[in-house]
Amino acid sequence: MAESVETEVRPSARVALLIELALAVGGFAIGTGEFAIMGLMPDVARGLGVGETQVGHLISAYALGVVVGAPLIAIFGSYLFRRQLLLLLMVFFAAGNFASAIAPEYYSLMLFRFISGLPHGAYFGVAALVAASMVPPHKRAKAVSRVMLGITTAMLFGNPLATWLGQLLSWRYAFGLVGAIGVATVIMVALYLPVNREEARSKPMTELAALGRRQVWLTLGIGAIGFAGMFSVFSYLAPTLINVTGIEEHWVPVVLAAFGVGAIAGNIVGGWLFDKLQFRSVGWILGFSTLILLLFPVAANSVWSVVLSVMTVGSMVALSPALQIRLMDVAKDAQTMAAASNHAAFNIANALGPWLGGMAITAGFGWTSTGYVGAAMAVGGLLIYGLARWLEPKTPE
Repeated sequence: MAESVETEVRPSARVALLIELALAVGGFAIGTGEFAIMGLMPDVARGLGVGETQVGHLISAYALGVVVGAPLIAIFGSYLFRRQLLLLLMVFFAAGNFASAIAPEYYSLMLFRFISGLPHGAYFGVAALVAASMVPPHKRAKAVSRVMLGITTAMLFGNPLATWLGQLLSWRYAFGLVGAIGVATVIMVALYLPVNREEARSKPMTELAALGRRQVWLTLGIGAIGFAGMFSVFSYLAPTLINVTGIEEHWVPVVLAAFGVGAIAGNIVGGWLFDKLQFRSVGWILGFSTLILLLFPVAANSVWSVVLSVMTVGSMVALSPALQIRLMDVAKDAQTMAAASNHAAFNIANALGPWLGGMAITAGFGWTSTGYVGAAMAVGGLLIYGLARWLEPKTPE
């Protein structure tokens, strides 16, 4: 019933494009805010008088905020229209980053990074629901992937911009920039996204019902395990490039840009592939991911091959739109909870991948061992995918 109602109020192509652009700008802000601190780690450490490993805890605090905030906001925000919820989430995100910019010391910054992470998953979840509601069912994944271009573009442009600004002035300006982009998103969403008074809204207990569905948990497991492989390689990419490939430190951002190009391409292909193959696309993406992660340790020995390898590792982002739509399908009426939880799962992957990769490096297996660890995680995701397919009701796709 909800789908047919939303079909009747689909906006024109021009208005839909403006809405997608507004939502993508919000994704750009969140992506820049999430990853900028990785490039500014030495600057933050010097500015606060702490070690770089302690700055790493600030990254974990943000990820924890995402994991905690996604389900809670989905439950308590279920009474609101999507436009209202998106505006509140982005105002909250902007405020968290402005507070981060003026944090007086380490522990207050940790608190503000946690607060900044709270709206992350819910924002992308609700944005995905809005994007999917504006197109026919067979075009949903491509619409979601267009909105997700914001976060992948942040990897290519937002991250280097924030790093450059932070190195030139202060790391505090980087968070100020993120907050300003958040304010711009609020303005754009307020201008372009109207309130749909006929929009199907949920209730907290309905949203909680998603947690009782086996296919929801299996899909989240695919993201949390299968996607961890990408983060295993990405987190230790800079030292791998310097110590194994042998490139100069100032060339590292160029290779990181190749990762961003791969992420953008993967995001687009992932949406297109799911529209064509539905859930089967996830199996193909994980199989491809396993192969490219296995090849990474070999490719890392040459400059030219490592650039191509890093680009293909970035293309693993194809999992994001595919799993986003899958969750929306299996969650039934609990759409907001499922869509938001997708990014909580990816942030678990963001914590799990670097942890396991770091264990392999510490054990003496070398920097490139992250590729083998990542491949093992992709295989783990593939096994969960196989279980989900086996347990799925035997209905034609």
